[in-house]
Amino acid sequence: MLYSTLAPAEKRRLFCERLRGTDDVLRLPGAFNPLSARLIERKGFEGVYVSGAVVAADLGLPDIGLTTLTEVAQRAGQIARMTDLPTLVDADTGFGEPMNAARTVQTLEDAGVAGMHVEDQVNPKRCGHLDGKQVVDLDTAVKRVRAAVEGRRDPDFLVMARTDVRALEGLDVAVDRVRALVDAGADAVFPEALTGLAEFEAVASAVDVPVLANMTEFGKGRLHTVDELRDAGVRIVIWPVSLLRLAMGEASRGLDELAERGTQARLLDRMQHRADLYDLIDYEGYSAFDGDVFDFTVER
Repeated sequence: MLYSTLAPAEKRRLFCERLRGTDDVLRLPGAFNPLSARLIERKGFEGVYVSGAVVAADLGLPDIGLTTLTEVAQRAGQIARMTDLPTLVDADTGFGEPMNAARTVQTLEDAGVAGMHVEDQVNPKRCGHLDGKQVVDLDTAVKRVRAAVEGRRDPDFLVMARTDVRALEGLDVAVDRVRALVDAGADAVFPEALTGLAEFEAVASAVDVPVLANMTEFGKGRLHTVDELRDAGVRIVIWPVSLLRLAMGEASRGLDELAERGTQARLLDRMQHRADLYDLIDYEGYSAFDGDVFDFTVER
């Protein structure tokens, strides 16, 4: 009932413990709202991801650095409190200079998430799978990560470093950069827009921290299975926009049907049934707490 049964610090501790204690891949689908986060937990995944692109799209904005720390922290907190799973958040470039990255860490700690990643693009950033992006110099990238690490108050809050340099300067430079970001204190690394399993393996063999793979659709890289990524040394995989794309695709087709036929009658078998929604929301739990709230049954 209501929110997560675990305190944020406990989620962070368990997340770090699991990353240290197993070679398995932790699967983090991207949630586009709190209810979808609860569904991710119900389906047996190990964590929840909050994509900056999804937060922006939900606001009707492109992913070009227009969202604010306040907007991202608010949505991330709403999502994190609705599940016992750890929530990893896309913090873009830290929303400013290194000092802003430290503030971002503390704000997201207060929001209850388990960790964040900060990237090395210039401000304003853009989607990592678009052409025309630029990265900062290595010194600036290192300062961002170091500031984020020094800013955290909970040592179990995961600070991940993302680099977009692969698409601009090649794999060798990307490997050198992730090494430097780990030396700066990053707990994990996110090499964006790698082109294949061999590149993931090269990064994973170069550092002794977990490596994240971004399996976003319609991007520059191939879509690999969890088993393939595990064999390449990846420890975390995200599908950042998949649920939003699925939901919006079905919504678009449903609206076409309504516009054409004037009724949703043929769409019912493609909808989540009211009974399933009420089960996911846990109406029964509220009933146990207060019988005046829930005193009816939903017929299928």
